[in-house]
Amino acid sequence: MPLAIARLDAGGRLIDAEPRLRALNDRAGGEIGAPLALPGIAAIAQLAHRLGIAVSRSVIAADGEEELDLWVRAGPDRGGVRLEVSGWRSRPAWRPAGDPGRDGDFLRAAGDWMWETDGALRLTFLSPEAAERYGFDIGEMLGQPLTRLFALAQSGAGQLPILSAMSAQARFDGQRAEVRGTGRMVRLDATPRIDPMGRFAGFIGAARLLDVDPPESVVESRGGGGFPREFGKRLERALRSPLARIIANADAIGTQAEGPIRGDYAGYAADIASAGRHLLGLVEDLVDLQNIERSDFATASETIDIADVARRAASLLSVRAAEAAVRIDRPAVDEVLRVRGEFRRALQILVNLIGNAVRYSPQGAVVWVRLESEGGMGCVIVADQGKGIAQTDQARIFEKFGRVDPSEPGGSGLGLYIARRLALAMGGDLMVDSAPGMGARFVLMLPLREA
Repeated sequence: MPLAIARLDAGGRLIDAEPRLRALNDRAGGEIGAPLALPGIAAIAQLAHRLGIAVSRSVIAADGEEELDLWVRAGPDRGGVRLEVSGWRSRPAWRPAGDPGRDGDFLRAAGDWMWETDGALRLTFLSPEAAERYGFDIGEMLGQPLTRLFALAQSGAGQLPILSAMSAQARFDGQRAEVRGTGRMVRLDATPRIDPMGRFAGFIGAARLLDVDPPESVVESRGGGGFPREFGKRLERALRSPLARIIANADAIGTQAEGPIRGDYAGYAADIASAGRHLLGLVEDLVDLQNIERSDFATASETIDIADVARRAASLLSVRAAEAAVRIDRPAVDEVLRVRGEFRRALQILVNLIGNAVRYSPQGAVVWVRLESEGGMGCVIVADQGKGIAQTDQARIFEKFGRVDPSEPGGSGLGLYIARRLALAMGGDLMVDSAPGMGARFVLMLPLREA
């Protein structure tokens, strides 16, 4: 398979390229020293540079009267980006006259603007028309979950076409959604991306603006955050079981439980299992998000030993901490601190806090979990030795989808938002005390049990 390599600087300008790729860029109107003139490839390069990780995906590039199916890999390199472009399979260019059998023509013909995601349903491309129409900052939207942009609505049959399509890795059309913050409804159509290994690599889709107002039944059925009221339950039913099977089977392959396999295949299996866990975590976050933003959401009020909850949370994360060479210093077995709250929700908060502390701690560091009581509140303090959080960023980390540095590994940006909402629902709060270079101290406060 022919391979062409190129390098871009931090601003997306072409530094050098092997002849085949340079010629394609020249025919598209680009040149050395100017921004890359191939939009699909440029978007992948921009994403790889912003996230600081390697990104691979298929791209269709126009080349005169033909289209080229390309496979592009972009990764950080000496402050810029290194591109590796392979595939180079040509086919006749798309023609406006309909060929209903060709998947993808309907997108170009019907859409007002285009969008694309990776396999975890994070946005990797938004066409400029979307930014112009709604005032989006495309740079900020890339890398965010698709649901950050769209509030999905049920079909007339009570279905969410995107969920079925994702599970089956198939095309979907007719998914209604609201563009968040605008009140405008769109119709989403998309076709799946499949990488050379046959794995689901995301969707390429179109959005068509619907001129009619959303039906009252759709508005009334919305829960918190713009999701349909049954969104969480349907999401779990559609994705939890398939993802659990994918993870279990990938783990079995990776551990070679059924016999030895090639080392690179074991690595692929580990990647599949990791991606599956990421998606499962996103599903759980979205379900929680809908629940906590409902007007009738409430937590149980019971007496719990928050010291015991903290020890359990630390135990659940002990394997992850060992793999990261981080030690968790948990409360002693004889420590007791009784508060009012809901055991399951308190455990969820502390798993999130300790998990974050482990994730952002350097090797050899210690995560301390300590107990205090003050002013009628029982407190669990989770302190790490990470790089800390600037004062200007401390409010943002508790916002929905808020992350200080999207280029760092992490979750959906919902964990701390959900954790604080849960703490507030139990009559407490969640706070942070941090400074750059000084680590971070997160404090979960819950009401002390009345004597």
